Amino acid sequence: MVTFDSFTLSNGLRFFVHRDVSSPIVAMNVLYDVGARDEHPDQTGFAHLFEHLMFGGSVNIPRYDEPLQMAGGQNNAFTNSDITNYYLTLPAQNIETAFWLESDRMLNLAFSAKSLEVQRQVVVEEFRQNYLNQPYGDAWFILRPLAYKVHPYQWSTIGKEISHIEKATMEDVKSFYARFYNPNNAIVSIVGNVETHQAQKLAEKWFTPIPAGPVNRRLLPAEPQQTQARFVETKQKVPAHAIYKAWHIPAYLEDEYFALSLAANLLASGRSSILYRELVMRKSLFAEISAFTTGNLDPGLFVISGKVMPGVDFDKAVTALNETLMRFLDKKPSPSSLQKVKNKMETIEVFDNISVLDKAMNLAMYAHLGDANLINTISRKYRDVQAQELYETTNLFLNESNCSTLYYLKEDE
Repeated sequence: MVTFDSFTLSNGLRFFVHRDVSSPIVAMNVLYDVGARDEHPDQTGFAHLFEHLMFGGSVNIPRYDEPLQMAGGQNNAFTNSDITNYYLTLPAQNIETAFWLESDRMLNLAFSAKSLEVQRQVVVEEFRQNYLNQPYGDAWFILRPLAYKVHPYQWSTIGKEISHIEKATMEDVKSFYARFYNPNNAIVSIVGNVETHQAQKLAEKWFTPIPAGPVNRRLLPAEPQQTQARFVETKQKVPAHAIYKAWHIPAYLEDEYFALSLAANLLASGRSSILYRELVMRKSLFAEISAFTTGNLDPGLFVISGKVMPGVDFDKAVTALNETLMRFLDKKPSPSSLQKVKNKMETIEVFDNISVLDKAMNLAMYAHLGDANLINTISRKYRDVQAQELYETTNLFLNESNCSTLYYLKEDE
């Protein structure tokens, strides 16, 4: 049980504090309510670029990492389609260093032409190395706009294309900062050997002087229901043929989401899963296969992807995949198989709340979703799914008219 206290500053910044006396380390997580879905279609990749810029120094702290390392700490960050998340850990006795660092870059980031150019080149190189020059690296650049026609999930966090980052101006990034990097658009969670009154005193000292920013009113276009199968094929210099299938599903926390998440585990999580056992082990048609839900805050995707074994006829592999999936949809899962994946999900939730950093991240995320206590209750949502519900939900969503399929084929030698 993760107990916690919460308080909100006058500028709208929310804090969540969990005292954990078992560790000498304290974690601070700062979640900003901005992700790739908040970008303009002609200026994508900005949320991720800004994650890099936030480490370029603030007005009073030229080098963010230096004082943190001197205090025995470390840090990192990530961006996805929905949020940007910054986190650090350091010895509990040096906790004020965390408040000082995070408040200063929330108040006044030091925008310099040099920092923008350096971080722009870092992101451009990441774009090339991880997406353009990596086998199958551009698969999601093809699959996302196939599945999404109006919602901004149609582009990846890295952006639609390199030129959007290359053309980013100082005015562009300052405008992005002014709109999203404000106390009333953030949540701070603190986990470690710290008492709430101590955290509140430090919060008021370091964060209260920061003025609230504009209210971020998100008016994103809703993705229309897909009513017809979509298909695209590409040929690239890759080791083997691959297939990607994506179905539209409800957003994370919707009741149907948890049934679909369990279905993904039944299909392709572990050596005993249905697709792995049938297509990888028994028939040797696929070298690897996976199934997962994207877990987005707006309606997301249920994805099955697989790489075909060299020398195997691609059509034969695809037919076998579709037939195996249809057999799965034709009947309810057995009580034992369903209980197995429920136990697995519950175990994952338990292990996700062991370290102070994991707890800090989860507290902030669930608070962002509207209920921080989900950190204690989320596993019940998986536990409550019944076989009949899973059967009905998978058949409702995993149908061909709701599916976008990418054939990623190996070029002929």
